[in-house]
Amino acid sequence: MALASAPRVRGIVAARAESQPSNVRETLDELNRAFAAFRDKNDERLAELERGRDDVVTNEHVDRINASVGELTQLVEAQQQTIDGLRAGGGAGDGASAEVRAHTDAFNNWFRRGREPDAGMRELEVNAGLTTQSDPDGGYLAPEQMEGSIDRVLGTVSAIRGLSRVVSIGTAGYSKLVSLGGSGSGWVGEEDSRPETSTPTLSKIALSMGEVYANPAATQTALDDATFDVEAWLAEEVSIEFAEQEGAAFWSGNGINKPKGITSYNKVANGSYAWGKIGFTVTGAAAAFASTDPADAIIQLFYSLKSQYRNGASFLMSDAVMGTVRQFKDGQDNYLWAPPTVDGPATILGKPVATDDNVDALGANAFPMAFGNFQRGYLIADRTGVRVLRDPYTNKPNVHFYTTKRVGGGVVNFEAIKLLKCST
Repeated sequence: MALASAPRVRGIVAARAESQPSNVRETLDELNRAFAAFRDKNDERLAELERGRDDVVTNEHVDRINASVGELTQLVEAQQQTIDGLRAGGGAGDGASAEVRAHTDAFNNWFRRGREPDAGMRELEVNAGLTTQSDPDGGYLAPEQMEGSIDRVLGTVSAIRGLSRVVSIGTAGYSKLVSLGGSGSGWVGEEDSRPETSTPTLSKIALSMGEVYANPAATQTALDDATFDVEAWLAEEVSIEFAEQEGAAFWSGNGINKPKGITSYNKVANGSYAWGKIGFTVTGAAAAFASTDPADAIIQLFYSLKSQYRNGASFLMSDAVMGTVRQFKDGQDNYLWAPPTVDGPATILGKPVATDDNVDALGANAFPMAFGNFQRGYLIADRTGVRVLRDPYTNKPNVHFYTTKRVGGGVVNFEAIKLLKCST
């Protein structure tokens, strides 16, 4: 079909993905061979550096293999995400109520042809449990299954969303009380009196909310085609746009009509950490990693996070920075980075590593890496309902679908996330 777009694999063009092995195990085998070749050539490069030689040809060879390892790693993750998506599956089929099926059918008919049902879309939305309101403006709510498809894609494309805790809300805002500790406790005998304990200190955190939008277009000819998968097309088009906007906001958003990003909070050297601020450690060089023992900076970042948060913690960085880190060894001559397996993603120091190109590149005073338990540290709030407004007039003969979703986000546990800063 003319309109259906090719699947977009983050960091790899679709043609590249299609030319690679067709299943995860084959790709893993190729990745492991590439990483073995990378280790050998990088060891050769390091040995030359120790002898005072910096061979351009060897460096270029290492860079080429390193890039191949990065692409194959992304391909493994994309294939695993496809499998996970198929397992999630489901839809408004036999298990759905009659009201849900009626709303889904009516929405699809309206989406394709602009025809509203006799019963009224608002009433069908209420009957399907999507809303309790009857707002005459702002388009219609997408069916639950379509919204679920969008959320599933967002969870795989938006790295911070995939790592963080996500809650659904039915109101315009979201806030929660967080305990800062201080609740007293102790030990007593079975018949001893119980002394009064201190009251815990609570902090109220209100998430910064905003409305993210996308405006994909389709031709009426494509919409009239019965084989055109409305749900899959809208989910892919919208989720890619949403993910790009969300990803930037979750990392560096200023909190004004959008989520507040991790790096938008006050940041302090980890030794001066206080609640409400994000602690950081340093790379050891002004704009990059230290030229000697660069792995020490990552090990220091690892141990800056309290042990209670390290169980469940992940590294987060850009693809380019991960390509740099892939070359690092610890004091026992072991590479910090390990390739993904059938059971899990690539790791650094045994912890999962996710890539997001919204994370800073290496540079003066930049923050090119985070390490934390994002499930406990960062909270994302999705207001229930993806709203779609059909516009067949603005850009004839195309039909635009102005699609909006209200999203909030912010740090809720400042102990649970640490940053790495380019600094001495």
